[in-house]
Amino acid sequence: ARPALLRIGARKQPSSMRKLSTMLLLARCGRALVTPAAAAARRGRALSAAPTSFPLSSSKTVKVEYGGAASDYAGDLLLLPFWSDKDIDVGAATIAQGWDAAFGGALTELAESQEFKGKKGESHVLTVPGRLQGVRKVALVGLGPKDKAMEGYAALGKAVAEIASKEKASSVGVAAPSRSRDAWTFGEHVEAVALATFEGCYVDDRFRTGDNVKNPPKLSSLELVDEPMSVDDVSPDDAYAASLEEGPQESVVSEAAERARAYAQGSAFAKDLVNAPPNVLTPRTLAIAAVELAKEHQTLDCTIKGPVECAALGMGAYLGVAQGASSDNEAQFVHLTYKRGVPKTKLAIVGKGLTYDSGGYNLKPSAGGMIELMKFDMGGAAATLGCASAVASLEVPDCEIHFIVAACENMISGEAVRPGDVLTASNGKTIEVANTDAEGRLTLADALVYAEKLQPEAIVDLATLTGACIVALGDDVAGVFTQSDELAAELSSASKKAREEVWRMPLPDAYEEQIKSKIADLVNVGPRAGGAITAALFLGHFVEDVPHAHVDIAGPVWNGKDSCATGFGAKTMAAWVDAR
Repeated sequence: ARPALLRIGARKQPSSMRKLSTMLLLARCGRALVTPAAAAARRGRALSAAPTSFPLSSSKTVKVEYGGAASDYAGDLLLLPFWSDKDIDVGAATIAQGWDAAFGGALTELAESQEFKGKKGESHVLTVPGRLQGVRKVALVGLGPKDKAMEGYAALGKAVAEIASKEKASSVGVAAPSRSRDAWTFGEHVEAVALATFEGCYVDDRFRTGDNVKNPPKLSSLELVDEPMSVDDVSPDDAYAASLEEGPQESVVSEAAERARAYAQGSAFAKDLVNAPPNVLTPRTLAIAAVELAKEHQTLDCTIKGPVECAALGMGAYLGVAQGASSDNEAQFVHLTYKRGVPKTKLAIVGKGLTYDSGGYNLKPSAGGMIELMKFDMGGAAATLGCASAVASLEVPDCEIHFIVAACENMISGEAVRPGDVLTASNGKTIEVANTDAEGRLTLADALVYAEKLQPEAIVDLATLTGACIVALGDDVAGVFTQSDELAAELSSASKKAREEVWRMPLPDAYEEQIKSKIADLVNVGPRAGGAITAALFLGHFVEDVPHAHVDIAGPVWNGKDSCATGFGAKTMAAWVDAR
């Protein structure tokens, strides 16, 4: 494996004259110089060693394979899925009827007593007295309408994780759904079930102790089973009869499950990053996480630039935001490169990386400002690095992908950027800072300029950029802003495959007037109305000739109900790269 390159830059040490001036100033003010250790002691905490790694949640490995005939299944729990129907006859279903007969009609009785209609998310569990072939539980699971099959298979995977956890099952069998006996001959069906199962097993216990630890489900193996027929049982032109002779299920299930695993690992990596509190995930530990990721894959290389190197590149907008943070949490510019084979495609993905956003001098309010949740302001960076993980695990061939994150904090201090300051970005454009809480677009500006210089075919940035996008699209849908119809269509297709919903938003030229400054080239914030649009238009000034899309993930990055990260964007971006 090629060693990943780690270069974490530091600020230049002040000159001896500046040191002397500082000492004289302190003496004049009647204060003695205080060592860092003494200062830390006064604050009631000890200095900790510089971080050398980023802690990841413990991953649960679930083996997925084709298990053959459902009638021969001998694990803890068997799921019998059904598409929705107003009159479901469990006893007549091809795969279920054998089990129903063995239980003396108990499954039919369960379905009738619970009025089982096969609705998506519906499930009923039957306990098997004394076990049968080792099976101790059988569950009827609803998938919803068959004309929305992919949603149904994803719901089935979710049910696997939920029921296995509730019933404490370590081995689960999933039968092909009613009226879909050939389900496991299609990779997309298998991938949907496996991916939802893997994601349903994700648990982040890194910051819990004792009885608060939740622990992932006991699930260790998942077998996809069907009820193979003999060719004599079907008509000569039946496609399934032909598939029986070829027996593709084993290879289809194996390959699709590994693809699902790569997507799930990328999503889990993104969740781990966003879930981590801001005193754990700092710009430096985010950089370390990227370096550690690169060390795991031969196809990934990583370079980290510090403030000095970024200043040499003229990144005044990015460093303007970062300058308010302490020296322990200074800016770290992350550049991961994936390369495999002879590249036929070259892309760049840029993620907003504010590991904590206080709002700066335009401080976020404690009521309604979500200041306590601003660790998720690096959700775009998490999606970007999660995508890198997935792409490397998928071993996408013949491409070169650049993953870029301008990581920093937006804090208040004597050195912090002030409302009214003018910053100069690396493309020479000047920006009036009207609001220090519109900082993400400033960091992205320099990251986008950097990305375009790499001469990719397309650039996509992901950012928790505006509350306005949440107002427009709610908590579950990301906004896509692009002038390229082709790129918009590609991202829409990728999001459908990933089951992460996006919606294309307008970019009216007339709104450009709202981000013109009277004293500089641009102002970093427009009026309240249309705020997501003006933010996207602002970013457009930092990509000149390459197709570019901005994806605002402010809503779907966080699950407010469960108070946890969603990993949104990692799978969509990986699907986009894979399709390209």
